[in-house]
Amino acid sequence: MSARALPPSLWADTAPPAAPTPPLAESRKTDVLIVGGGFTGLSAALHLAEAGVQACVLEAHEPGWGASGRNGGQVNPSLKHDPDELVRIHGQERAARLIDAVSSSADLVFDLIARHGIDCQPVRNGWLQVAYAQKDVAALHARAGQWARRGVNTQQLDRAAVSARLGTTAFAGGWLDGRAGSIQPLAYTRGLVRAAQAAGAWVHGGTEVTALERRGTHWHASTSTGASITADQVLMATNGYTGALWPKLSRTVLAANSFIVATEPLKGAAADAILPGGETASTSQRLLLYFRKDAQGRLLMGGRGHFADPAGPADFAHLERSLELLFPQLGPLRYEYRWAGRIAVTRDFMPHVHTPAPGVTIALGYNGRGIALATSMGKHLAARLIDAGADFPYPVTPIRPIPLHGLQRFYVAGGVAWYSLLDRLA
Repeated sequence: MSARALPPSLWADTAPPAAPTPPLAESRKTDVLIVGGGFTGLSAALHLAEAGVQACVLEAHEPGWGASGRNGGQVNPSLKHDPDELVRIHGQERAARLIDAVSSSADLVFDLIARHGIDCQPVRNGWLQVAYAQKDVAALHARAGQWARRGVNTQQLDRAAVSARLGTTAFAGGWLDGRAGSIQPLAYTRGLVRAAQAAGAWVHGGTEVTALERRGTHWHASTSTGASITADQVLMATNGYTGALWPKLSRTVLAANSFIVATEPLKGAAADAILPGGETASTSQRLLLYFRKDAQGRLLMGGRGHFADPAGPADFAHLERSLELLFPQLGPLRYEYRWAGRIAVTRDFMPHVHTPAPGVTIALGYNGRGIALATSMGKHLAARLIDAGADFPYPVTPIRPIPLHGLQRFYVAGGVAWYSLLDRLA
C-alpha cells in the first residue's frame, strides 16, 4: 500500500500545517511500537513518552488520515450503554472504574488541548441529545438522571427548551450533557503529533506495517519502506481501517461509513438562532444524525451512509434533505464540503481491547465516539503497557470474529434499511 494524501474535507482545508512525519528510513529499536496514527495511537505515544518510555508510531498514510481526521468533531464522553446498564453487565466495582474513565474522557481531551496549546478551535458548551417523539423523551430524561446521580452536569429539556437551543421545532425534548464539546479533529490530531514528538516519541507517516513476527523476546515489524522496527511491545490501533496484519482482527468490527456535509458560512438572524449556545447535537433515533456549527459559522450534518465510499454529491443527498427539513428558515443552502470516513462498530457497542499474544495489545471499536474514548483509551493503555498490574478500566476480551463477516456490506446495508424502517414506524 502506498501512502495517500488526506481526502478532501473541511478539516483538511482548515487545519494548521502538519508537523513533519517522514517515512521510516532506517531500521530502529523501540520500547513500544504503535501501529496507527490516530487518536488512540498518538495519545498512547504521548503518555508513554512523558513517562520516559520510547514509543514509535507508524502510520500507513499521514497521521489523521483515517477516522481521527474525518469525524464530526464532537467530543462526547459516553458509551452506547447507560451507566445503570454497565453496572448490570459488569458488576458495581468494574463498572464504576469504566464509568469514571468514560465520564472523564472529555476532561482529558480539553486538558491536553490546554496543556499543549493545541490550536483546534475547542468549544465546551455541552451536547444535546434529542428525540422526535414525545414517547422517547422519558428515556433521555432517565439517561440524564443516571449521569446526574453520578455528579455530571445534566439538564432535562422539554420541547420549548430544545427548540430554543437548536433553532428548530422538530424535536419533542431531550437532555444536555455539560461535559461535552467540539473541536477541529484533524487540528487536534496534528497537535497530538507535535506534543508526542516534543515528549520524545517517533512518528512516521507513509510507513505501513506489512508483517509482525515474534523473534525471541521481541517483536519484529516489517514495513513498506523496507526499514524495520524491533520492539518489546506492540500496540495496534487501526480502528475502522484495520486490515489483515493480525489474523481475524478486521472481522471483529463492522467498518461503517459516516458521511458529513458542511454548508458555506451562514450569516443573519435565522442562522444565529441555530445552536446559539455553541452546543453540539445528535438525535436519539437508531440511525442518528449529528450536527453542529464550526468556528466560521458553517452548519455541519453527519450520519450513516451506504457501505461503499461516496462516488459523488448524490450520495450525500439524504443528509442535505435532513438539514433543510430541520431548518427550513435558512432557505436553499449551498454546500462547500462533502466527505466520509469509516468508524468501527462492535457487536456489543463497546470498545474492544485484546491481548492475543505476549507483548501485543490491540484496541479498536469506538462506535462513533472516538475523540473522547480513543484519547482516554490511549492514556490507559500507556499505563498498562508500563505496568501490567496497573488498574485498567476497560474489559479485555478474546478476539471473536463476527459470524459471516464477509457479508458485512450486506449487514451495513440491511441495518440501515431496517433501522430506517423502525425509525419511521416509531
